[in-house]
Amino acid sequence: MVMGDLVREVDVAVVGGGPGGYSAAFRCADLGLEAVVVDAGKRLGGACLYEGCIPSKALLHVAEVIALAQSAKEFGVDFGDPRVSLDPLRKWIAERVVGKLSKGVAFVAKKKGVDIVGGRAVFEDSRSLRVEGDEPQKIRFKHAVIATGSLPSPLPGVTARSERVMDSTAALALADVPERLLVIGGGYIGLELGQVYAALGSQVTLVEMLDGLLPGVDRDLLQPLARRSEDLFEKIHLSTEVTDLRDTGSAIEATLGSETRTFDRVLVAVGRKAQSAGLGLETTRVRSDPRGIIAVDDRCRTDDPHIYAVGDVTGEPMLAHRAMRQGKVAAEVIAGRPAAFDNVVVPAVVFTDPEVAWCGLTEEEAQRAGRAVKIAKFQWAASGRAATLGRSDGLTKLVVDPASGRVLGVGIVGPGAGELIAEGALAVEAALTAEDVALTIHTHPTLSETLMEAAESFLIEAGHR
Repeated sequence: MVMGDLVREVDVAVVGGGPGGYSAAFRCADLGLEAVVVDAGKRLGGACLYEGCIPSKALLHVAEVIALAQSAKEFGVDFGDPRVSLDPLRKWIAERVVGKLSKGVAFVAKKKGVDIVGGRAVFEDSRSLRVEGDEPQKIRFKHAVIATGSLPSPLPGVTARSERVMDSTAALALADVPERLLVIGGGYIGLELGQVYAALGSQVTLVEMLDGLLPGVDRDLLQPLARRSEDLFEKIHLSTEVTDLRDTGSAIEATLGSETRTFDRVLVAVGRKAQSAGLGLETTRVRSDPRGIIAVDDRCRTDDPHIYAVGDVTGEPMLAHRAMRQGKVAAEVIAGRPAAFDNVVVPAVVFTDPEVAWCGLTEEEAQRAGRAVKIAKFQWAASGRAATLGRSDGLTKLVVDPASGRVLGVGIVGPGAGELIAEGALAVEAALTAEDVALTIHTHPTLSETLMEAAESFLIEAGHR
């Protein structure tokens, strides 16, 4: 086929098949719009399903099982030392987890009539794009949605081309379990994958150039995770920069500040960058900044009236659930509905052990803004359910407006924090007060009670109880 022989006309062309892309396409179909998804891998799910959220959480579940088996000795149950077989583990993730979800999302696409075109999309102008690759064609559209996601960021100033130096995608492939692993980056990716490899048997050294793990996260929430990480990892270096990586043939020599150490593998986890290069945006009115982040308004519209953008390519927070919400907003706006990405909060979760989750205003943000707030905390040491789990190191924290009692922010650290934060997000989004949360009957004994208890502590301190 000669490029240009096939011209297809659709209502909406979605560039990228990740969570934001397929959410936009599915919602377009629901609203009666013909949508086509152009994805380089001719698949739906994106990095989240294949190289990020899903496989990493599967591995974190494995790490949790190993930790539970080891801790069970404390209450008289001994399974022996866990043994990990990588081939069955890889197969389980590929077939039972990723494969099953992949088939599920493809089934939904077929049911909704959303077609998937394999290839690389390049805009030719504000109303058309060409598809390069195995299915070359030209697509004319009334509207387009850019949902190309993000890529792992390289380590600034250090170039080391070696199979021993991995990004998060390579780390999730589980080529082996290195005896000595260096993790560069103390953000959520470095901590999550560092804990996975530590559970599988690696001696993990973590390096973070700033003075604390999880930069920007509430320090009260961080403390239990920091203590746990210190137990799991061989060493944590804070305020330390990696200035050189050198492949010796049998290992990697890494310069950590003034010290040189040898590792079998290195994981570079210093963040992600927007994937907008090479899309032909210069042929449109779409505007992006020097980091490749595409500017959008609260309706996910770019500066080009025919083109929208959602997800990681629009900047922080780079979270799949934000992308999915944006995708639905973009579809509804295209369909002429009164929609906007005006959510008060986008909850965030770090799926480590213990999990850390938060939403809304943090104590530090309130201090920087000079905003008066009241802080209510409930230590899990007083939680009956936490005691039965042997995990009393958690904390639930509320940030409350002192005048109205409205819940402005919620932070939780402990097992299941990622599930519990949904109630916190609902409280902030719906402008609930601490009294609303306190008067809601929570099942006993559960970890969810800690939200009620924290709210009650605010009311008692404020003299309302």
